[in-house]
Amino acid sequence: MAGSTLAAVESLEVLVGEQGEPGEPGERRNRERATAASDVVSALGNSRVVRAGLADVARIRERTRRRRIVRLVLLFGVVDGYLWYRLATHNPLQLPQMPADAGLWLPALLLIAVLALVMLLPLASGRSPHLIVRPEHIEVGLEDVRGMDAQVDEIVRSLNVFLGYSTFRNRLGGNPRRGILFEGPPGTGKTFLAKAMAKQAGVPFLFVSAPAFQSMWFGMTNVKIRSFFRALRKAARREGGAIGFIEEIDAIGVDRGALGHAPLPDGGGLARTVASSISAGTGGMVNELLVQMQSFDQPPLRYRMIDRMIGRVNAYLPSERQISSRPRPYNNILLIAATNRADALDRALLRPGRFDRRLYFDLPTKQGRRELIDYFLERKSHGAELDEDEARERLAHDTFGYSPVMIEHLFDESLLVALRRGREEMRVADVQEAKLTEEVGLAQMVTYSDEERRTIATHEAGHATVAHVLGVGRRLEILSIIKRRGSLGLLGHSDEEERFTRSRSELETGIAIALGGLASEQVFLGESGTGPANDLAHATEIAAMMVGSLGLAGSLVSFDAVAEGPVSRQNLVGKVLGDREAKARVEDILEAQRQRAQAVLSAASSARPCPAGTERTR
Repeated sequence: MAGSTLAAVESLEVLVGEQGEPGEPGERRNRERATAASDVVSALGNSRVVRAGLADVARIRERTRRRRIVRLVLLFGVVDGYLWYRLATHNPLQLPQMPADAGLWLPALLLIAVLALVMLLPLASGRSPHLIVRPEHIEVGLEDVRGMDAQVDEIVRSLNVFLGYSTFRNRLGGNPRRGILFEGPPGTGKTFLAKAMAKQAGVPFLFVSAPAFQSMWFGMTNVKIRSFFRALRKAARREGGAIGFIEEIDAIGVDRGALGHAPLPDGGGLARTVASSISAGTGGMVNELLVQMQSFDQPPLRYRMIDRMIGRVNAYLPSERQISSRPRPYNNILLIAATNRADALDRALLRPGRFDRRLYFDLPTKQGRRELIDYFLERKSHGAELDEDEARERLAHDTFGYSPVMIEHLFDESLLVALRRGREEMRVADVQEAKLTEEVGLAQMVTYSDEERRTIATHEAGHATVAHVLGVGRRLEILSIIKRRGSLGLLGHSDEEERFTRSRSELETGIAIALGGLASEQVFLGESGTGPANDLAHATEIAAMMVGSLGLAGSLVSFDAVAEGPVSRQNLVGKVLGDREAKARVEDILEAQRQRAQAVLSAASSARPCPAGTERTR
């Protein structure tokens, strides 16, 4: 096998190096193949395994093409021979004609045909819902992926094994990866990277959405899953490899016991146990998916029929004269699945042999966001100020927590803002306006009364003053009393540098900043109103997290340990406030930080509220 692989590599090099007259179809085809091969080599590395894998794919494709030509020639030969036979016997083909009494039996025949069609309709719904995308139809490659260096490196290694599967299996004795699970928040590039993989590998890409497998007919969902894997095996045999991609696999791969009641523990004093009484309704789909992921090398029908015939013949032959069966062909298949809820998948799907590798897609870092900003701005109309390194660094900092899709959408919205302002290129101010609109909402030019304007300005000035005095390492970005969505005013502030952890003092400062508006109203207006409602909710959430999750309030008990039940991990605030002692600690934290903010504002009592009706950014 090693000799045939090296020979295939040499044949590929000869194919790439052939020269001919310009304009010849063969020459153009060779140039296209050479370009595709060089793109793959440049992306995956010029290793011996990769070049051998490319040769294997090219050899299988050429063999498939020749078989198609032979079948086509045979088909046309048989049809042509039959037509010449009819002409030679003076019996040419004629158009069919309806008999004279067709009006009597034709309506009944049509009615029977319609009824048969209705009865066979469920069988027609068992087709695979996948969409085949050829490599030449995919516009993005691995060189277009930005901000995901770690994921791209892992994908390159997987593609090296995928392309060089013959060398990896026969010479090294390894088992190539068959499944990769992409997990992570929405919009982080899971589908984008899967398409880039198929483009770089040069094999068909079978895309399917997991909810498309579900059918209204009983049992047809499993039939659709089988049809998809059958199509995947067929494409791999014809093209030398195939990549399947299942979007949102949690729709058919959810844990089979996720919605079931657990049985009573043994030794509970009862003779019986209570079995699961609630079913997720996806057990059959998960079972079918598990079976199909173990049948990647299932031979086609003709091989199974030959093996069955050989088995019947061997039943009459002595053991020393029995006919040996052909080894099962290896189907070069890579199955990729994407989900936002990997923790909800059935554990049997995640074992080695099925999804061998779990690849997590996190939100891009500042360096990754800078690469994405550079990539998107190269393709979108923008002003000269966005070409400055300082402006792009500021955008990379301000888009902390943005996914790649969100960054591209931000620039699209910025272009719309620029068009509304009569320009055909976006500027920094357009990006800031689009960012504020996306995060907070559209500006609503409402008319405040004088008393409301003074109250709102005092409230927001309190936030800004406390943030300026206590917020070490924080940068004030925007201060506004313009109504947006449900907010009458806002203060935008962020870290000067990208941070991933918080200390206790920083969390307490965050609470103090949130309560700065309440303290400002009490100091300068004598009483507070309805404005601090959202601030109190935010401050309570931080304090509850300090008490019930982070162990920063005198107790090391974590309420996050309660993972199931009506009071679960998702409702930390409810768990903390439901405990009398924990609630008292939350109140102590809130009161201490309110007094801290009030002391800051009392010391700065000579300050004046910011000018009303304006929106300032820094």
